[in-house]
Amino acid sequence: MITVELDNFSLKEICQSGQCFRMKKLCKMETYADGNGDSMKFTKMHGIGNDYVYVNCFTEQVRDPEQVSCRISDRHFGIGSDGLVLIKPSSVADFKMEIYNADGSRAKMCGNGIRCVAKYVYDYGLTDRTDITVETDSGIKTLHLTVENQKVKLVEVDMGAPILIPEEIPVDAGAIKAAGDGPIVNQPMTVNGKDYRVTCVSMGNPHCIVPVEDVDGLKIEEIGPFFERHPAFPARVNTEFIRVIDSDTVQMRVWERGSGETLACGTGACAVAVACSLNGWTGDEVTVRLLGGDLRIRWDKERRTVFMTGPATVVFDGEIDLADFAS
Repeated sequence: MITVELDNFSLKEICQSGQCFRMKKLCKMETYADGNGDSMKFTKMHGIGNDYVYVNCFTEQVRDPEQVSCRISDRHFGIGSDGLVLIKPSSVADFKMEIYNADGSRAKMCGNGIRCVAKYVYDYGLTDRTDITVETDSGIKTLHLTVENQKVKLVEVDMGAPILIPEEIPVDAGAIKAAGDGPIVNQPMTVNGKDYRVTCVSMGNPHCIVPVEDVDGLKIEEIGPFFERHPAFPARVNTEFIRVIDSDTVQMRVWERGSGETLACGTGACAVAVACSLNGWTGDEVTVRLLGGDLRIRWDKERRTVFMTGPATVVFDGEIDLADFAS
């Protein structure tokens, strides 16, 4: 049973299925209640539409988060999300973030997710500071919080330096027919029999940026999986399909590995800004327009880091009975 606390009412859903299907993958559930009470408190949040279920692991325990993420992410039989984010104590930063995709796979970094973590820890009283650090699987990130009326309004994240060396992204340059050993910038690539030009960047996770003429009309659900699992990307890849509107603005849709199309991707927006600058299509600071909203991205080349600024939103708080998800 899921109990969701909204402003003035409580919504209860009975979840009777022990299986969930997402992206044609069957997730068979195992028992993961800890025996000390089967309920788990959570908060549903989103960063311009990129929504996750957040769990405060200072007070909650999640066993088998891969399976939990797969089940609760299902938009028909679960809570509905792009994945699961665990907020944990850290020995090297103020907080630690663990991310799981909707298919249960582990993600190293999520730009929209980390902004929500910042909002959560401030708004829910885990910190009163407006400058914090968060440990991720792609390193420690520094965040600055803009607060209005005692709530976080915007979060600026120091996303770190973009990675352009092919083997560190990782990407097989030979499979893309890239010339030389340098960065893969505007190189030809054939995917499912069609030719594209691609630029590859890592922001702690791999991205392939692809300019197209019609972003809105793109059948992303058809071409996205072919990019994600192309042999050139040994760890799979997130693919951003873009259209440069002007020197300050870029339109983007994203196919995320492990989740499919999402309304937004923060690391993807950062990778797009870097790719556009490398290609000379824009300056070093751009607004990236995603399906869920806008992000402002600035590549500070002197400091060798990318800054991302955007909002974070609480949707609702809830409590879920994990025993109902056990097979």
